[in-house]
Amino acid sequence: MLTKAFIPYKGYYSSPFSRWQGSMANENAIVLGATTARKWLLANNFDPTMFDYMYYGITIAQHHMFYSHTWAAAMLVDNEKDLPALMVNQACTTSTTCIHLCAVNIEAGTYGTAFALMSDRCSNGPHTIWPNAMGPGAEVISENWMMDNFNSDPNAGLKMVQTAENVAKEIGTTKEECDAVTLRRYEQYQDALADDRAFQKRYMFPVEVRVSKKKTILVEEDEGVTPTTAEGLARLKPVEPGGVISFGAQTHPADGNCGFIVTTQDKAKELSKDPNVEIQIVSYGFSRTKRGYMAAAPVPASEMALKNAGLKIEDMKAIKTHNPFIVNDINMAKKMNFDVMNMNNYGCSMVYGHPQSPTAGRLIAELLEELVILGGGYGLWTGCAARETRVLL
Repeated sequence: MLTKAFIPYKGYYSSPFSRWQGSMANENAIVLGATTARKWLLANNFDPTMFDYMYYGITIAQHHMFYSHTWAAAMLVDNEKDLPALMVNQACTTSTTCIHLCAVNIEAGTYGTAFALMSDRCSNGPHTIWPNAMGPGAEVISENWMMDNFNSDPNAGLKMVQTAENVAKEIGTTKEECDAVTLRRYEQYQDALADDRAFQKRYMFPVEVRVSKKKTILVEEDEGVTPTTAEGLARLKPVEPGGVISFGAQTHPADGNCGFIVTTQDKAKELSKDPNVEIQIVSYGFSRTKRGYMAAAPVPASEMALKNAGLKIEDMKAIKTHNPFIVNDINMAKKMNFDVMNMNNYGCSMVYGHPQSPTAGRLIAELLEELVILGGGYGLWTGCAARETRVLL
């Protein structure tokens, strides 16, 4: 259990998420993430030089990724100081790991104020070549960094969707149930768009991207959200023969970035946009699950985080998940005995896309804003990373 790590209210942001091959497709995610974070800090009168350390999360290789963390740190502070940094790759839960690393070091007194910056670009992913001197004619091994790994876990030997189908079969869910919960998630996302996107504007910061040598545009809203109806979902066939998950019930690749300030209680009060709102990082959990059952991992990780905090699922005012497949939510709700329709209010990654590293961060920002609207209380975020899960409470 953590007792000393706090997040200032409004000390976090997420960019909109752009569809695959959309507006952010040609931006280096390292540069875009660092420059956007710096603009957000300055726009909110936060001093970029106040940080003692930075964790930089990225999962899909970009040009100069070798230097990603130190380069991003230098851009964040505009070379005004030396900001030590560390690169983190934890797949879908990278944001959670970065925030937790900030928190445990605040707890230990290693430093007083830290920044977690996460950015990724699924668009235009790299195609890598690996030496293969012992192969026939020394023919090289080629790899599409993203799609080859989405479609085959070298450990389980399965596509990601196939691991979700394994869990669906285990819990006995149906396509009809998957479609019903998927439609609910789309409706919840519409709540975030109400009143001229009032909810999203509580945490979302626009991104400036260059579309040509002479033209830049400001990306202010999500791109790539697919309009969803019950009739449309019913018409979609499962992706896998004999399965229950259609393309409508799973996420899509996207691009984006997000950032979090993590600090002491006193500093958080100083930086907070509302001194009456206090955000504390309470607990953290993790888990591995059996091979080929990725969607099952959020449950034991959540149970660990709750146990460490001395809390129960009934104590949670709000629950958010990274749900690459709707089965993740259905499995969690059934096994932890809560209403699947009352989680993931205001949106989720299944609807607005999954840029990998910043996905969890955006969801956590939404979780915090939902809790403020509800008048406070405990919130739980969880999500899968291959078949390992991280959870933040």
